[in-house]
Amino acid sequence: MFHRIRRRAKNPSETQGRFAEMHARMQGQIPPGSGVPAPEPEAAEPAAVVDDFLPPELRVPSHDQVDGRMMPWAQPLVLDGEMAACAECGAYRDWLILSTRGEIWLRCRAGHQQQEPRIDTAWYNRHAGPATGTYATFEDCLHHHGY
Repeated sequence: MFHRIRRRAKNPSETQGRFAEMHARMQGQIPPGSGVPAPEPEAAEPAAVVDDFLPPELRVPSHDQVDGRMMPWAQPLVLDGEMAACAECGAYRDWLILSTRGEIWLRCRAGHQQQEPRIDTAWYNRHAGPATGTYATFEDCLHHHGY
């Protein structure tokens, strides 16, 4: 392949003749209008302004509008190779994991709460599913989750 690229015609007019011949052959193969810039679209009247926000009943508050989030965690919670257990009653499963103000708290079925420094907000966000509801009080949310 390289020898073809490096081989040059000895006579420049011979090269021009070959180019003209190839150009004539290609003329019938190029679709009409190719190489011509597309025409500018005409300025259309602006469409009516549409409110693209969700209706109020489908909107969810943003993270800065809520005091915290919580999710149930039924299976044992293993962190850094250790199983998390309640410091007061020893429960090791059926947690309610709370995320509030950049801190993570574990709540057992008995109602004991303890801060869990081995979990951060990024871990919570990776494992939490979509919000199933918003509640006015902490107690309402606990009741929703059955605690």
